[in-house]
Amino acid sequence: MKIAVTGGTGFVGRNITRQLAAEGHEVLLIARGLDRTDASIRGLASFAPLDLDSTPELARAIAGSDTVIHCAGINREQGDQTFRKVLIEGTRHVLEAARQVGARKIVLISFLRARPNCGSPYHESKWAAEELVRQSGLDYTVLKCGVIYGPGDHMLNHLSHAFYTFRLFAFVGLRDKPIRPNAVEDVARIVKACVVDGALSRKTVAVLGPEELTLRQAVRRVAEVVGRHPIMFPMPVWFHQVLAWCLERMMKVPMVSSAQVRMLHEGLAEPAPACELMPPDLAPRTRFTPDQIRKGLPQPGPFTWRDLRCCTRQSTGLAHNHAKRVFFEMP
Repeated sequence: MKIAVTGGTGFVGRNITRQLAAEGHEVLLIARGLDRTDASIRGLASFAPLDLDSTPELARAIAGSDTVIHCAGINREQGDQTFRKVLIEGTRHVLEAARQVGARKIVLISFLRARPNCGSPYHESKWAAEELVRQSGLDYTVLKCGVIYGPGDHMLNHLSHAFYTFRLFAFVGLRDKPIRPNAVEDVARIVKACVVDGALSRKTVAVLGPEELTLRQAVRRVAEVVGRHPIMFPMPVWFHQVLAWCLERMMKVPMVSSAQVRMLHEGLAEPAPACELMPPDLAPRTRFTPDQIRKGLPQPGPFTWRDLRCCTRQSTGLAHNHAKRVFFEMP
């Protein structure tokens, strides 16, 4: 089976690619540029350096594909990479290209609480993308995911570096909210079942990890595994919005974006609006244990000057899509 994966060099995309390639499927990765985080993925699939702004170019690239797995997305706007352009118009181009080449199915990696009329451009744009997929006429599965973690992610990456850099750590909001972390291998397994086995056809399904924690419990668990003990305390949401505004302008990959502050303040344990839950045979089963955390930790060390945007060097080749990486890996 030939399968195209948009955002294929990103954290979720490359983990999906590994599972599919291990079973002998032909995978095409579509991304703006090569993510240097994990060079090994390049040997498992072919690569098309494309933006999602041209239906004809996408159609030529994915010709012969049976399925498109749409992972590409952003959770902060930067330059011309707006929520409308990437999340809505990009999805529209992907769907049109898929129809033109006769692809039979699309799997969309969406966000757990994507919904209309909520005042968040990110949430509303993700919902609009979901609606385009559901109305496309193609067989589809929409997977509404919350926090996704695992080796090579940026939840554990940024938490670890933050603990080595700062003696203080501020939680989002004065009231703690629940999260249900998803191991990336569980998400990849579910996607593979949708693509290869035809599971969850024409369904929108919430992907919820097997363990419900408060955000503070999850952060403290990571700190214990890392072996660092910063002073932790809550701060109001407005403080984090100001912090996110500053970090988006200072860091290449900000520790937290404004959209993520909204996500964490709402909590990530229930879908909104309500949708189907994962059937027991497919439901995520990997708990957020110290061993799982340890598997995903980066090399120990603090943030450095290389993490600042002022130190970005202009690339002579393809733009790197690592600028989309985030504090918590979310769709």
